Formats: sequence, structure tokens, C-alpha cells
Amino acid sequence: MPMNATVERFLQYLRLERNLSWRTVERYRRDLQQWSAFAAGDGELDLPSVTASDIRSWLMNRAKHGDSPATLRLHLQALRALYRYLLRQGVVAANPAAMVELAKLPKPLPKYVRESTVDAVLDADIDAEDFAQVRDRLIVMLFYETGIRLSELIDLQDAAVDTAKGELKVHGKRDKDRIVPFGNELAAAVEHYRTLRAQLAPECDNLLVTARGKALYPSLVYHVVHDALATAGGTGKLSPHVLRHTFASVMLNSGAELNSVKELLGHESLAATQVYTHVTLSELQHNYELAHPRALKKGGYYGS
Repeated sequence: MPMNATVERFLQYLRLERNLSWRTVERYRRDLQQWSAFAAGDGELDLPSVTASDIRSWLMNRAKHGDSPATLRLHLQALRALYRYLLRQGVVAANPAAMVELAKLPKPLPKYVRESTVDAVLDADIDAEDFAQVRDRLIVMLFYETGIRLSELIDLQDAAVDTAKGELKVHGKRDKDRIVPFGNELAAAVEHYRTLRAQLAPECDNLLVTARGKALYPSLVYHVVHDALATAGGTGKLSPHVLRHTFASVMLNSGAELNSVKELLGHESLAATQVYTHVTLSELQHNYELAHPRALKKGGYYGS
């Protein structure tokens, strides 16, 4: 059916006044053509009479035709934009699309690496007198054993790492500080690293530095982590943030309380930490399927 004249003016407005790309305007056009055909039925499209219920019916219809949640969100965003335009033009008195909730997108589980992969990195032989090798090992160890963020690791002050107490003070998001405990292995690694660093840069504010005594930078740390995990057989995304995810998953798998992990990670709310419980359940299911003899049995109780 031909495009409604008012809708056509809206599309021209997007292209000429909002200066949106041709591709974006064409996506809006396709969405609004589908909507117009559905809303008009066998008659004329009456934009002011459209209700939120009408829009929900259309979205349900598109879902039945196989449109994904992400596509449904785009459909609704096009209608919201159209009705905002009509409100400014005085064509309608309210935006019915604003009363319809956007389809929720499934949240992917945080990526992590298996403990055996990180163990392979931390147990590998290195030259204990080579500054770069010792520092790079320490970078991986800090991420894995404390769960700190990339920015927090780069900004970590030397004075904030107390090996006698086994604690480090992290300056996190929103200028909030937190104390993260660590074990003897990491304490020994820090002390050994400090002896090598003293030969290159006797006075350092930051714990971790380059061979020239300068502060680390994100791309260097990323490559250190990526290369170490890849060499140990890691696959997929291998980044500092993945090690942070791994820390959280390992803690929960080992029986740590959710609220304790929240505090260690520096999360504002428990909801941000709860996503790792799904990773934990996924890991438990994987281990069960690998280990339990009944999980490997094919077919039903009576066979097949």
C-alpha cells in the first residue's frame, strides 16, 4: 500500500532536518510500512486513533513471524520516533508507543576462562630475573586473584599493596575505595617483582610499570593477558575483564557468599554480581555432564 502522507513527511524530516543516514531512514521506512499495513487493515491509516494496545498487537504479530527481540525493539523505536514527531506537529495528543515496553534482550553470560588455563599460565616456567616476564606473570595473577578492573590495576599505587597484611587498597569507580585481600603466593610474587623493579626504577608511585619506569597503559596490559592465556591454550575472548569474570566465577564455585564477591568486585548493587551465579550453574552443569556416569547415558530409562 502507498505510504501515508504524514508518515512520508516524517521520513523526509529524518533525512533532511535530522540528517540521518540513508540506511537508517530506509530501516524506518520498512518498519513503518509494515506498521501502516497492519494498522490500516482494509481501510485508511488513522494515526490519532492508534492505541498502545494496537501497537502491542502488531509487535506480537511480528514476533509470530519470527522477528527477534532486537528487531522488535527497532520496530517500537521507529513508532516512538514517529509519534514524538506527531506530538510536536500537533497531530496527536499523546505518544501511544511510549506506553509500550521495549522487548528485553537476552543478556549473554560473562565470558570466563577455565581454572586449568590460568593455572597453566601461573605454573609455567619463566626467567625469574627477567623484569618483563616477572611483571607480566604478576599482571595475570593480580587480575585472577583479586578481580580488579583494568583501570584499577593500571592506577594501583605501590603504597596501596601491603604484602605483610595480604591486602591491597583499590581506588575504584565513583571514587570509592575498597580493600581486597590476597594470599601468600601473590604476596611473594609482588615482593620478588619489587626487587627487580628497584633496579630499573628505584622510585615508583605505581606498583606496575614499564621497563622504563613509566605507568602501564591499557593496550600493553591487554596484550600481556591475551598472549599469556592464548599461549596456555585459551580460546575466545581473552582480556583483563574476562579474568575479572573468572575471579568472580571461581570465588562462587568455591563457596564464597554472593555479597562478599560483590564487595570484592566493587559492585554498586547485588544485581550486578548475581549474573555470575548463572555462570556458576553453567559450569556445574558442564562438570556434571563430564563426570557423572548417568549423565553420559544415551536414551531414556527403557533405552532407545
